[in-house]
Amino acid sequence: MNYNVDEKGYYGEFGGAYIPEMLYPNVEELRQQYLQITAEESFQKEFRQLLKDYVGRPTPLYFAKRLSEKYNTKIYLKREDLCHTGAHKVNNTIGQILLAKRLGKTRIIAETGAGQHGVATATVCALMGLECIVYMGEIDIKRQAPNVARMKMLGAKVIPAISGSKTLKDATNEAIRDWINNPIDTHYIIGSVVGPHPYPDMVARFQSVISEEVKKQLLEKENRENPDYVVACVGGGSNAAGIYYHYLNNPKVGIIAVEAAGKGIDSGESAATSKLGRMGIIHGSKTLLMQTPDGQITEPYSISAGLDYPGVGPMHAHLYTSGRGEFISITDDDAMKAGMELSQLEGIIPAIESSHALAIFKERRFKKEDIIVLNLSGRGDKDLNTYINYFKL
Repeated sequence: MNYNVDEKGYYGEFGGAYIPEMLYPNVEELRQQYLQITAEESFQKEFRQLLKDYVGRPTPLYFAKRLSEKYNTKIYLKREDLCHTGAHKVNNTIGQILLAKRLGKTRIIAETGAGQHGVATATVCALMGLECIVYMGEIDIKRQAPNVARMKMLGAKVIPAISGSKTLKDATNEAIRDWINNPIDTHYIIGSVVGPHPYPDMVARFQSVISEEVKKQLLEKENRENPDYVVACVGGGSNAAGIYYHYLNNPKVGIIAVEAAGKGIDSGESAATSKLGRMGIIHGSKTLLMQTPDGQITEPYSISAGLDYPGVGPMHAHLYTSGRGEFISITDDDAMKAGMELSQLEGIIPAIESSHALAIFKERRFKKEDIIVLNLSGRGDKDLNTYINYFKL
């Protein structure tokens, strides 16, 4: 079975472009040109140069010695937290801003949950001198205040989404509305592997630099390109798509996706899409979606703003239903403890999103000789207030 996107924009039965007629020209323009533009030598040269000199790639592959000793297995951390702006998000925004410029767009819009994608978008807009509007849920604006300040410093206009749960889903709705109203000059930089085709594939390709680097780095460290498992947290799932990408069709490498169980899978306050979702359409894509029996989207919940999404990208929906990916759900409490544990064992304070992935070692046993590469997708600076309040620091 092939786990990459097909020519119609589907991963198995998930994906596609379910969009209003008004958006068709925008999405079609992208679909027809993204592969051709991104394959051009001049594009690749500029993209690679910016990743190296501006983002700081390659990011280290770090052997977490004390964490490995504690869980009696070999754990490597892919240090995306060391990217410029503090997370993996900037890999994708660099790619998309170069694409937008080649398409002649002058105005950029984005949605953001944890604020990392908003910061990464505002960063590349400042770099390229383009207007930047970021939509962010009112609740997320309050809980991610440092990132809101960063976006404003970088020259972006941050517009609160005040409908629904006032989080990521609603910010995305607002961004799509804006795009419908401004089709000619505006490019929408989606931050995750969600949305209508070609976005899930395009974002995955830009993020695939993560697994591309892992293969080279592991060869140096362990004399082999392939770990036994790659692990990542999944909200929409761009950091996960990035670390899985070069291993998707290699059955020898286990794929583990970690979702937010919030206050418990059956608590009514969760974002565990694989366990609670069924097929539906959200933001232009057919995927697994948390919904009521009559098809209304259920409000997700997670202590982590970046995992607080009622669906999952179509690539991940396919990995789950096909059995290629192993999905584990982690509660707020277990994630917070895992974040504290990494801080005190390795001197690395992770984003709460990444802490969900770290929490699996208490849930799942690995063999002593197993090599596990975990994507540490972001740093914990943005979450300090949440850590402070949770642990009463």
